[in-house]
Amino acid sequence: MRLLRSAGYQVDLHRPGRVPSVPVPFRQVRVGLPFTARPADVVHVHTTGPIGMYGFRAAADWGVPLVITWHTDLLAYADLFAEIPIGAAWCAHSLGLRWSLREYRELTRPGAVRRARLVELGRAMFARTTVVIAPSAKTAAGFAEFGTTADIRVLPTPVTAVAPRPERDTANVVLSVGRGTAEKNPELLLQAFIRVHAARPQTRLVLLGIGRRRRHLARRIAGLGLAGHVDVLPPVPHHEVAGHYRAADVLAFTSTTDTQSLVLAEAESAGLPVVVADPGLAIRPGATEAGRFTCEPEPDAVAAALLRMLDDAALRSTMAGQGRAAAAAYSPEVFLKRLSAIYESQSLQESPDLG
Repeated sequence: MRLLRSAGYQVDLHRPGRVPSVPVPFRQVRVGLPFTARPADVVHVHTTGPIGMYGFRAAADWGVPLVITWHTDLLAYADLFAEIPIGAAWCAHSLGLRWSLREYRELTRPGAVRRARLVELGRAMFARTTVVIAPSAKTAAGFAEFGTTADIRVLPTPVTAVAPRPERDTANVVLSVGRGTAEKNPELLLQAFIRVHAARPQTRLVLLGIGRRRRHLARRIAGLGLAGHVDVLPPVPHHEVAGHYRAADVLAFTSTTDTQSLVLAEAESAGLPVVVADPGLAIRPGATEAGRFTCEPEPDAVAAALLRMLDDAALRSTMAGQGRAAAAAYSPEVFLKRLSAIYESQSLQESPDLG
């Protein structure tokens, strides 16, 4: 928003809190209710919830281009969150897809049946979209399943630079930042840390950002014999996360469902080496070649990668330097230039008024 406005665009932001909304029970999110927006020259949708669906309809009613940034892998989340199938039914209704009752019921069947129905929904969404922005090459490659003919652009979301951490000769702190829910794969990290702790008893694991399932994780940690060696910390304000990056020696990332992960880019901007259990995220934002230290999402592989990073000071220094350089090269200004080019490709620059 700040970047676009600094470039002379007029931007209207519609999100829960700025439009009428209601909270979702047992979730830290709100759902938008019907609202009215002033016409714009382009609609940029960032979610496929009720507000996003309003964007789809508004773009069609106004006869303007629709741009969507695909932040969340809905196919990967569908069997993990009940709201995904419910939301998919709402999307199908909002798009006027005229599904039969049998087709709607397919959304309740886990696995291949639900996935096939969600793919059909994705195809319908992309058919109404002018440009699809993927925050990573991994995400863009996943669009092949939808068979889309939309214009696909890879444009990672930028992060604000974090003050660099001091380099240290010893390394004993493994940090994980994010929710403790299933899509973030905390079980893989704990299984890997069992092996790390056996080889390096002095190493500690810090889980930052644990709200839901906190008690479950505490019981799991105790059951695995890791009590006293793992710190489970609640979410903190964003500006406080930087201090945790600077206090750690390596960031462990075991999710395989993220489309980009801002945590990785933030850690790298602070000079914190990362171990990523998702080879699909090996390419840093703005780069064209793999550069991150990745491994397969298996306990032995993650443990081996963490142990190598902890034990090899030269490797940590190299990864830290490369991460800082990549983060500096992909600045918010670079992102703005590329996003503006997308808008300009739709002949929007003459009257920059974005909704």
